[in-house]
Amino acid sequence: MRNQHSLEEIAEIHRLLEDIKGEYEHGIRAALQKNDPTLFGNPHMIPKLKKIQINRGLGLAAQNTNVLKKSIAEFTAITGQKPVITRAKKAIAGFKIRDNMELGLTVTLRGAKMYAFLTKLIFFTFAQIRDFRGLSVRSFDKAGNYTFGLKEQLIFPEIDYEDVDQAQGFSITLVLSSSLPKSRATTMDRVLNGMILFKFLRFPLNDSGYYDKYSSFSEINQVWDRKKHLKRKRWSQE
Repeated sequence: MRNQHSLEEIAEIHRLLEDIKGEYEHGIRAALQKNDPTLFGNPHMIPKLKKIQINRGLGLAAQNTNVLKKSIAEFTAITGQKPVITRAKKAIAGFKIRDNMELGLTVTLRGAKMYAFLTKLIFFTFAQIRDFRGLSVRSFDKAGNYTFGLKEQLIFPEIDYEDVDQAQGFSITLVLSSSLPKSRATTMDRVLNGMILFKFLRFPLNDSGYYDKYSSFSEINQVWDRKKHLKRKRWSQE
């Protein structure tokens, strides 16, 4: 017999699967304000998913019309939205790149399509990755956005294995927004907000427990600064 805690987790996952946006608006936001009114007393300070950007670089292969059309069809099937073709801003002779040359594809998802893609990504796509152990918490940037890469398109249920000639990956960026006061507008606070939101959304971050042994954020900052110093020292010695 399952215990009550596991039943609550199952119920929460079902609510996220049914309507992830509604669960965020009526469940997650209220829980954050109630549990920590000092951090999230102002509703504008609660982290929110703003948009999801999906990119694929094709390089010189984009000059092949068949490759470009197939990539556009894959993007449309996966995201439900036609991608925009990215072009070179200037010519680089060393890389055989001409001005305004087609180089890749990009899609920006907002609203209902964004939440539908996020649900598919969290609960279906990650489970198809072989030996998947979660995503690193170190992929947050200074603005608090999270970027990660996928090596192949076959993990998405819309892609048929027989139609794929070459495995090609994506880079996916989850852009978060929250209005923080100047006293809390640091990189650590932005990363913390993102980690809190992802934990409620069941996003598979694998090394969140690595920082449990530290009692304060100042200690974590000292560890990060020490690692940066060691990296610089190692590079200078080489």
